Amino acid sequence: MSKIIFVGAGPGDPDLITVKGRRAIESADIIVHAGSLVPRPMLAWAAPGAETIDSSGLAFDEIMEIFARAHRDSLALVRLHSGDPSLFGAIQEQIDWLLDNRMDFEIIPGVTAAFAAAAVIGRELTLPEASQTVIFSRVAGRTPVPKGQDLESLAKIQATLCLYLSVDKVDEIAADLLKHYPPDTPTAVVYHASRPDEKTWRQPLSDLAKVVTEARITSTAVILVGAALGAKGARSKLYDKEFTHGCRE
Repeated sequence: MSKIIFVGAGPGDPDLITVKGRRAIESADIIVHAGSLVPRPMLAWAAPGAETIDSSGLAFDEIMEIFARAHRDSLALVRLHSGDPSLFGAIQEQIDWLLDNRMDFEIIPGVTAAFAAAAVIGRELTLPEASQTVIFSRVAGRTPVPKGQDLESLAKIQATLCLYLSVDKVDEIAADLLKHYPPDTPTAVVYHASRPDEKTWRQPLSDLAKVVTEARITSTAVILVGAALGAKGARSKLYDKEFTHGCRE
């Protein structure tokens, strides 16, 4: 029996896909991919004769018809999503449909853009005595956010904040964050993290809106905010010679 496999393509660099994800692409009969957000070189891994379909212009029902055809004809189908499918991936509605129709599926995770961005700027998102909490979020746009999850509410705990799909609302973001984060809080904006045209801006929160506006970045960028982006922080207990654990007395 065929299986629908969701594969995380990663943030842009083809080498950041998992080995398992690449193998799934290489053995697929059909690859339904998320348009320009998926690195084109990945499609070159497809087997000769494999069908590749760009889903960017398709509606939900049209994509499900492709799933149904693959299931009916016992074809291996890979649903190739950018980043990690579980984060802003719109996969749950697809999974619910598969469950309702009793079709098998598997999810192969990928590298999400915030982690690629953290690697680009050379920072740890969780730093002792700076931040031990990371929030992945977005500001409301055409897709609303649930009550109590607005940016100002999230900012109150001053965690490390990773904002997706929101850089076009940078004025609103800066205004809300400055109500709770100090003006000198480090921030970073990473455009197309891990891609050849990657660009990075680092600035205090007080300058965030000005820098982004002048750079004219309005999409496909991640905003990182928090003390962990600039602080040295305390040393981890893990390698402290005075700190014993199961592997070291």
